[in-house]
Amino acid sequence: MSSKTIHALVLTGFGINCDNETAHALNIAGATAERVHLNDVREDPIRLERYQILALPGGFSFGDDVASGKILANRLRYALGEHLRQFVADGKLVIGICNGFQVLVKMGMLPMFDGDFRQNVTLTHNDSGRFEDRWVSLKTDPNTKCVWLSGVTRLELPIRHGEGKFIARDTSVMEAMKTGGHIALRYCRHDGAPAQGQFPDNPHGSQDDIAGICDSTGRVFGLMPHPEANVVRHHHPRWYRENLPEEGAGLQVFRNAVAYARENL
Repeated sequence: MSSKTIHALVLTGFGINCDNETAHALNIAGATAERVHLNDVREDPIRLERYQILALPGGFSFGDDVASGKILANRLRYALGEHLRQFVADGKLVIGICNGFQVLVKMGMLPMFDGDFRQNVTLTHNDSGRFEDRWVSLKTDPNTKCVWLSGVTRLELPIRHGEGKFIARDTSVMEAMKTGGHIALRYCRHDGAPAQGQFPDNPHGSQDDIAGICDSTGRVFGLMPHPEANVVRHHHPRWYRENLPEEGAGLQVFRNAVAYARENL
């Protein structure tokens, strides 16, 4: 494998609060991650050219005012939209986790059918009417194009959010996502059976049990669960009862991105 250095920009500022964990996961996976404040990126958008991976971590950007991720989505879209389009056009990788996923869908960067930023899906209030903080089981869609999930079939990761319910604009959007390989992850039962919308396996009431999606290239990936929160064995709540691997399952998501960038960029 190439020893090429892969640089990752981890966005921070204005209520983002999972930036340290996300940078740490990328570093363990072999990247060189740098936490960069939103204002610094907006003042010098050309700096995006230095990086091969862009991460939008979880948190509560701008206090989740208006709607989760909406203000940050607008700031990115209108200040950096062309630069972000070029970032993706150059073959680079983007991940949005939790609040970062909310940002990507509300700025129209996911599922991004035609290369244009247009909102076709959203993430809204959980059916439970409350903040959900629990571990969930996930299954990778066999038809997904998502390079972040290469070789990954099952995952257990934590969720922690109040607006995680995935909804498509209409049935045509949902069908386009299915046929185009945009659906990346679904919530499932602990035994791998479909969640079928049932709480708590599907903790929000998300349509079609969707937990994560990607764009048409498979390089832009958004998900509600937190892969950076399961990168070592003792992150898992059953680490002391089960013979789990030393490496947490979420780390493979970041390893895949780094490996892809080394081979292709």
